[in-house]
Amino acid sequence: LMSSTGAEGADGAIADAEKAFRPWRELTALTRAEYLVRISELLLTRIDEIAAIITRENGKPLAQSAGEVRMAADHFRWFAEEGRRAYGRVIPNQAEGKRHLVIKSPIGVVAAVTPWNFPLVLAARKVAPALAAGCPAILRPATKTPFSAVALAECVQEAGVPSGVFQLLAGPAEAIAGRFLSNPLCRKITFTGSTEVGKRLIRGSAESVTSLSLELGGHAPVLVFPDTDIELAVEGSLVTKFRNTGQSCIAANRILVHRDVYESFTEQFTASVAALKVGNGFEPGIDIGPMIDGHAFETAMAHIDEAIRGGAELLCGGRRADIPGGFFLEPTVLGRVSASAVCMREETFAPVAPIGVFDTEEEAISMANATEYGLAAYAYTSNLSRAFRLMEAIDAGTIGINDAVPSTSQCPFGGSKQSGIGRELGTEGLDAFLETRHVSLGGIV
Repeated sequence: LMSSTGAEGADGAIADAEKAFRPWRELTALTRAEYLVRISELLLTRIDEIAAIITRENGKPLAQSAGEVRMAADHFRWFAEEGRRAYGRVIPNQAEGKRHLVIKSPIGVVAAVTPWNFPLVLAARKVAPALAAGCPAILRPATKTPFSAVALAECVQEAGVPSGVFQLLAGPAEAIAGRFLSNPLCRKITFTGSTEVGKRLIRGSAESVTSLSLELGGHAPVLVFPDTDIELAVEGSLVTKFRNTGQSCIAANRILVHRDVYESFTEQFTASVAALKVGNGFEPGIDIGPMIDGHAFETAMAHIDEAIRGGAELLCGGRRADIPGGFFLEPTVLGRVSASAVCMREETFAPVAPIGVFDTEEEAISMANATEYGLAAYAYTSNLSRAFRLMEAIDAGTIGINDAVPSTSQCPFGGSKQSGIGRELGTEGLDAFLETRHVSLGGIV
């Protein structure tokens, strides 16, 4: 079920998965669903224990870790049901004596590579639909957070999933990923991580034409219009910016506020941010935990310093919190940040909120789309017509209108432009692990 290995071990895991493929795909969808429901139940049974593992590895507040376990369990339950709906169709024939069918078939051995920021839920988004579709899955978790994946593996094993259907590999990322790409028995790689690594996977897949699903970087804008409820916009921006200490691919990276409500919004938002409690994620009432490592902390400080040198106002935070045992950054708000500032052009994976100003809806849309990324975007408005214009004009895979937490098991998740290829969750999340086959039957009397 689990091993620490390199390239040779990866080939062995792929071979074992291939042996398990046919027996697993030949089970009824209902039988596979029963395994997934059991995994979901086991995750919830162990919620306190697994949440503590996530907080210990990742640093996020314990309540957020428990929420991650609940969401992962929901993913398994959703795909348990969705796997029973991998429908084909019958197509009317144009030539006599023929009948045409379309069927959906599992793609084969799946390799899943996951990051450290949501170590359990992002594994669930890949493993659950792969298993539901009839594919064996090999999970390579982030080096920083392997024990969250071990907890998942234990639940899979306790659920009685047959040998070889799920495997967990720990070891050097480059060597293992290299075998995922070059071994012809590995038919699909699903990856969440940086755009840089995603591009390397795309290049590496060219030789074998390995199917890829990529969820990559983001640079999400929040647009605050003057017709909105400012308190709602403040509360929503707070959640989408500072959840998981700002270390989320769909976190608000740029808060863009209409000039008419800039002062009001900024004053209330800064007061709310300054009241956030920073500390060890195991302490009660903590909102902001430590950053993942020293490099992430230094990058965030560099973004803050560069913005201030460019004329931005430091409204709160901007320095290391006086807390021992980790890289704690005080939640930071920067006002009137120039569009040319690094934090307005690049993803800041940190509790840093830069605020800019716009004057018209057209300008806001232009600013929102002025990025190579297109993963998520948010907007606050009470104007229904504007809401429809925004959802049609903003180039992002997920758009939250008056909603700071839009991701959910039953809806697709993924990005446009350099934020990735393909979708997870929803019906599309199952389709990612199915191939479409056309069957033409001749000689029908």
